[in-house]
Parts: sequence; structure tokens; C-alpha cells
Amino acid sequence: MARLFTPISFRDLEIKNRIFVSPMCQYSAEHGIANHWHLVHLGGLAVGGAGMVMAEATAVAPEGRITPFCLGLWSDKHMHAFKPIVEFIKQQHAIPAIQIAHAGRKASCDAPWRDGKFLPPEQGGWQTVAPSPIPVTPEHGTPHALSVEEIQDIAQQFRAAAERALQAGFEVLELHCAHGYLLHEFLSPLSNQRDDEYGGSLENRCRLPLQIARELRALWPQDKPVFVRISATDWVEGGWDIAQSIQLAKWLKETGIDLIDCSSGGLVLDAKIPAGPGYQTVFAQRIREEAGIATSAVGLITSALQAEHILVTGQADAIMMARKLLSDPHWPLRAAQELRTDIAWPNQYARAKHI
Repeated sequence: MARLFTPISFRDLEIKNRIFVSPMCQYSAEHGIANHWHLVHLGGLAVGGAGMVMAEATAVAPEGRITPFCLGLWSDKHMHAFKPIVEFIKQQHAIPAIQIAHAGRKASCDAPWRDGKFLPPEQGGWQTVAPSPIPVTPEHGTPHALSVEEIQDIAQQFRAAAERALQAGFEVLELHCAHGYLLHEFLSPLSNQRDDEYGGSLENRCRLPLQIARELRALWPQDKPVFVRISATDWVEGGWDIAQSIQLAKWLKETGIDLIDCSSGGLVLDAKIPAGPGYQTVFAQRIREEAGIATSAVGLITSALQAEHILVTGQADAIMMARKLLSDPHWPLRAAQELRTDIAWPNQYARAKHI
């Protein structure tokens, strides 16, 4: 059997294969509530054969949304809307997962197909927050610098969202510390210029992400895993980099985190990123080897042979896939055929298996 289709276990949870659906924002919610689009989108990816299906970055508070159209999990109404989606994913023998997030200074923007511009309060947006009052770009509003008390309020919002995710039936929880959103903003010296216990040294800049990770690990069932997505580098001199990421991964491992989801960039919008096939796998490999923790690779992984090579050569333990699955939700079924591995198809689709 191809390595891509061997099961992988975290704690007591077994995932049937190593194809994980990466969280991909759909900008299709109303008031943060999941709807039929999310059921069909996520459910279709489960039908397509992925081992784990992760819901998009889901805001822990209204002001934590990237756009007014992003998912949220700040009330029981939001939690109940996820339940049928979770149930359907499980019916397809896939593992339902969710990424919880706060967009920080990158919040309050329009949908990307409407230019993604910053929305001030008078245009339906809101006041953004960040570690320091440094805007993403001059076009973005200046974020409010969080007080220590406000930081703790946000930590509580993450805990409450995680509790609701558990009630909704999700089996894997991922903490979003990447792509220039709030927790990444605390990590990077480019966006965090505080002079208190949350800024300055590496230990201080990591304090809030580690605090939240520790609290999430304590409340999430011990037989189920917690992942953390990071941007392994800002791709900017003087910013967050792979050496700091490795140290953070070591600390996260000590808190009981089970996997580091290795992405990059997003903090500085004009960073020069050498994007190409598998361009981020080196980060997954270094963190896996030097921090001694499981990793997933993500970023322009599009072919079955490419994904198999990443796993067989020890660059990562699992493959997070995004855009390729948008263009081909049944890619896992086809990848198994390409790798000459026989896997079960949904009964409703079995007649097409040998076409």
C-alpha cells in the first residue's frame, strides 16, 4: 500500500489515510453561522476520500473574523450549525477537524472576490486589534493595541470556542498561529513591539500562543489530538524564521501538542515568497527532525507521486491539501488508483471505480 494511504494515529484517534483537507476560507457565512454551502463543501471533500476534513479558520469572536462572511464559533447557535456537517463527515469515515482563529489586524476586510479591501466601521467593518498599533498596510486601519486584560479575554474566547467545537462533535482541534493573524502577530518581532511580558524576547512573544495551546490541550479530551498551524518564516529579514519556529515547536510539544501544520508567510503582504511545488516542505522536515514532533506539509502539493515522495522521504507525516482539492474534490480516489492502492469508494460511487 502507498504510504499516502496508510493510516496514521494521534493518541487514540486513527485517521484512515494521510490526506488532510487544509482549512480554506469560503467567505460564505451569515453572521458567522455555517450553512448549506459549508455542508456541501466539506461533505463533498469527505466523500472524495480525504482522511481528515478540516473546517476553515473559524473566529472565536465577531471581531476575529477576516471578513463579515467568515465562520464563527462564539455562541451555541454557531455550534449547533456545525453538528450536521460533522455528522456527515463522520458518516463518510473521515475525521472532522476545525481550526479556531482570531484575525487580529488582518480582520475587517471584504470578501476576496470583492477586492478584499479593508472595511472601516462605517462600511460594515470594525476596529481591529493587535499586539502593537502597527497596520498591515497604510490602507488598513491602525489596530488597537491590546491591554493585558484584553489579551486574557481573547484567551478565554479561544477556550470557549474549543469547548463548543467539542460539543459540535469535532475530533481534531487546530490552533491558528499562522498567516499574519493575531497569534502570528504576537510571535513576529515585525508586528509585536510590546515592552511588557508579551513582547521583546522569544519567550515573551511566544507567551500567548503557548498559553492558549496549553489551555486548549487541557480541555480537549486526552484521547484526541490538538494541532497547531504556524508560518515557519515571514520571508522577511528580521522577522519570524525557521530557527524560532523550531524552538516554538519544541515548546508546543512539551505542552502536549500532537502535530505542527507547517505553512509560511502572510504577515507582510509584499514579502517575496519563492512559491513553487512543495516549497514549504523543507520547513516541515526541519521541524519534524529538530523538534521531534509530527508535521504536515502544505503548499502547491498537487500530484500523487509528489505527495508520496514527501512522506516516503520523511519530510512530513501527513499532507495538507488545499487548492488542488477545490479543483478536484475526488483527488484522493484518483490518487489511490495512480499509486495502485485499492481503497474503498462510497457505495453510491462504486460503479465509477473502474472506469
